[in-house]
Amino acid sequence: MNGASREALAAARERLDALTDSTSVDAGSLADELASVTALLHREVGLRRVLTDPAQSGEAKAELVQRLLGAQVSGTTADLVSGLVRSRWSQSRDLVDALEELADTADLTAAEKNGTLDDVEDELFRFGRIVSSSTELRAALTDRKATVAAKGALLRSLLGGRAQPVTERLVTRLVTAARGRSLETGLESLSKLAAERRNRMVAVVTSAVPLSDPQKQRLGAALAKLYGRPMHLNLDVDPAVLGGIQVRVGDEVINGSIADRLEDAGRRLAG
Repeated sequence: MNGASREALAAARERLDALTDSTSVDAGSLADELASVTALLHREVGLRRVLTDPAQSGEAKAELVQRLLGAQVSGTTADLVSGLVRSRWSQSRDLVDALEELADTADLTAAEKNGTLDDVEDELFRFGRIVSSSTELRAALTDRKATVAAKGALLRSLLGGRAQPVTERLVTRLVTAARGRSLETGLESLSKLAAERRNRMVAVVTSAVPLSDPQKQRLGAALAKLYGRPMHLNLDVDPAVLGGIQVRVGDEVINGSIADRLEDAGRRLAG
């Protein structure tokens, strides 16, 4: 997002945080309702365009939201969506993307409140690794011919009772309402949102053998010092690394593996 949409989303995030700070607001229920509105506006392109039309006043659009949603969702959700449509959006689809992010954030807030956010972060990462290692599973989850019910049943068989309820809800929404995103991109976005709940960054650490707890602590402290923010480590094991570690933070890769050093030495010799 850029321009007006980025500013509108930032304001919506602040409103969501203020709402979920209240003990009277059920963040999980709020997430479900925001996801329902996301699906509605994704499906109803004409309505989405009306609600983001800069020629219409913000109050008129907010009144339309109240008429359409007032009896369908809680007052909290209707008020939050009304605030969204009062803002200006660079593109109509940005409103839907914002709603989806708010729904995911509300679910992650629910996990933070009940003390399971760390588990959710780790489960999202592990599920992503399972998907990337199984072409058959990925094909089943991204098959456009498969019904929502079939994909939901598959995910329940994989995650039901094995993962936190928030993890299952997030992954199920991603798989059954991908809205053009790849599964890998969606899972990475969810992991980043989870890290942001604690103002942390995510580092994907690949090592030849599992790191010990002291090694994890030292690496986390070093990365936090380097980037100036707390760091959540997503750990992966790949014997091909041969030794040392490889760390990816966003688009930046910090290579310390023997394999990469050998490859670099080989290039220098060849040159």
